Amino acid sequence: MQRYFLAGKFEEQATYKLTGDDFHHAAHVMRMKIGDKCFLTFEDEMAIVAEITEILEAEINLQLVEKEETQKELPFNVTIACGYTKGDKLEWVAQKATELGMFELIGFPSKTSVVKWDEKKLTKKVPRFEKIVKEAAEQSHRQKVPGIQLLSHFNDFTKSLVNYDHILVAYEESAKSGETKSFVKSLQEVKTGESVIIIFGPEGGLSPQEIDIFSKEQAVICGLGPRILRAETAPLYALSAMSYQWELL
Repeated sequence: MQRYFLAGKFEEQATYKLTGDDFHHAAHVMRMKIGDKCFLTFEDEMAIVAEITEILEAEINLQLVEKEETQKELPFNVTIACGYTKGDKLEWVAQKATELGMFELIGFPSKTSVVKWDEKKLTKKVPRFEKIVKEAAEQSHRQKVPGIQLLSHFNDFTKSLVNYDHILVAYEESAKSGETKSFVKSLQEVKTGESVIIIFGPEGGLSPQEIDIFSKEQAVICGLGPRILRAETAPLYALSAMSYQWELL
């Protein structure tokens, strides 16, 4: 069944509505009819199965059938932070990391970032990223749409690190030296209610100066196995490992 995200917290009521882009998608792309069912997901991560009762010119009305009981989110909030990469690589990360359970995506200018996006350009990019993660969350039956932050200053990013309980940094030099234990050990130490941020560099990697800054913020510098991963691959590897450690093991 298709999934749609609605604004506000869940409240039991006689009718729920799809409007705007969701109405267009349901009515004109999916060609849904009266009696068809879909999932409706709310900002408090509550989800329900709803049945279409009426299709009007600009809205679809639905009624509650049952509540969804299965938990779809990772047990801990994981923020993925990436130095700005070339082309549409970060958009690809946003989509795939959403499918893998990412809580939030942060983009930041790294010393080795080739692209230089000013605040005006980043502001224009945010709606594009929000659309990507919303569609990916619907496709993967998430109960939450990940947040998006695209920062224009490195210092703004480092100041935000105080908001996280666990700070991890994926560093290729650690991988090259054979370091393999820090990442697993860090995942094992996460407790209920705690948050995690894991930081990745762009194509050129993180600079030694940036590693020093993160280390002063009590970050754990870790390798992700013996192979050197591309900038757009490493976040997906990390999220997959987190899923295995926290959900499947």
